[in-house]
Amino acid sequence: MTNLADLTMTEVADAVATGQATAMEVLDANWKRMEALNPQVNAMIWTDREGAETAARAADQAIRDKKPLGRLHGVPMAHKDMYYQAGKLSTCGSALRKDWRPDYTATVIDRMAAEGAYTFGGVNMAEFAQNPTGHNKTFGDCHNPWNLPRITGGSSSASGASVAARFNYMALGSDTGGSIRLPASACGVTGIKGTQTRVSRHGVMPLSFSHDNVGPLARSARDCARIMAVISGYDPKDPTSAREPVPDYEAGLDGDLRGQRIGVPTNVFFDGADGPVVAAIEAALEVLKARGATVIPIKLPVMDAVAAFGSIVSRVEAATIHAEWMRHDSQAYGQHISGRMYPGYAIPAPYYVESLARRGPILKAFAAEVFAQVDVLVTPTIKTCIPTLEETDIDHGPPGTEHRFMAVSLNCRPFNYLGLPAVSAPCGLDPNGSPIGLQIAGRPFAEGRVLKLADAYQRDTDWHRRLPPIVQ
Repeated sequence: MTNLADLTMTEVADAVATGQATAMEVLDANWKRMEALNPQVNAMIWTDREGAETAARAADQAIRDKKPLGRLHGVPMAHKDMYYQAGKLSTCGSALRKDWRPDYTATVIDRMAAEGAYTFGGVNMAEFAQNPTGHNKTFGDCHNPWNLPRITGGSSSASGASVAARFNYMALGSDTGGSIRLPASACGVTGIKGTQTRVSRHGVMPLSFSHDNVGPLARSARDCARIMAVISGYDPKDPTSAREPVPDYEAGLDGDLRGQRIGVPTNVFFDGADGPVVAAIEAALEVLKARGATVIPIKLPVMDAVAAFGSIVSRVEAATIHAEWMRHDSQAYGQHISGRMYPGYAIPAPYYVESLARRGPILKAFAAEVFAQVDVLVTPTIKTCIPTLEETDIDHGPPGTEHRFMAVSLNCRPFNYLGLPAVSAPCGLDPNGSPIGLQIAGRPFAEGRVLKLADAYQRDTDWHRRLPPIVQ
């Protein structure tokens, strides 16, 4: 019999709903795996076994009482430790908040709870969500279940690692410059950031007002589709959230790619890419073509402007959010965190205002030119083979380490400034046995389309089903 801990989120939710497994059995299987593997991965910051057992028993009682069940009924989850839950620890991965407990709960947590999910802990993350690798000086670095010395990707480091290690069915991450897609890629799971404003950010630690996104890391595109349908939509507590109707993303996963036009960029996204990564993307494109899609090479416009303006916005907004702590307690930050924020205070205000003002026209020009030719873009999520924690330790590494560090997120950052939806799905292993990610991006509010392509790919491949060596 398959270990319950190895099922996808949708499989385990459906198993509980149909009586094939109890919520308590699911929790026990998940917890046993966590106790066995977390010492190697260093994913958990805090756990709540008592609260989890209470929730699991209540889920089982609801089934016995024949009460209406939500789409996530009885599924235990642990999220990036920056999703506020009233009365529970929320460290944000930092010594500055190591004992902080908010008095209100994030909208996305409430929405998942209304569908029957519950949390059993908080998972490790980069300090204040500010690095792409998973290093953390306060709670220790998170380790990749596929290859322990290598990075998990960040900043949602343990969101990716815990799902990959099969002791977390789904974890919320945040994505300001790739922080959902990077750990999804490095850890061999599936993750999506929606269109900017698609998901409420109320009760979620901010990093950049203009670039922050909420989204899931899970074991399949179908998992992500179900979660996105639950958490998306307008929230009066977040006036920036979009009023765009939320479709049933899962119902749209039909595997039919006939007529879909896939654009493969001829500039920027493959520049300097490692051979094994390019080969994996090319093989994935062949799978998509066999499903009926057409592949079209395309040169992307305004990419220099996207990179320049995006960097200004994220630096200034992060510096602003952290200004008070930086004035009075800058030594509490990791060296690379404060080092990245200081330049934000030196950027002239007109540069920041111009970067925001140009965002809409640049997106309009990009969308008009690109999406007139193709329906989605396909790129590597991370264009290099996964480096080690030592190779990307910019607090202690030799000069030049910062280039390896920053290169990790090069292919993700453009879609944050543009505000476009993008998913990362596993599509291979590099020569070191670390996962390779396939990134699929689409026009605004095309979450359903990018998930449909990811799901179609997963119907014909098993990369998302493979277990890391520490699980086997």
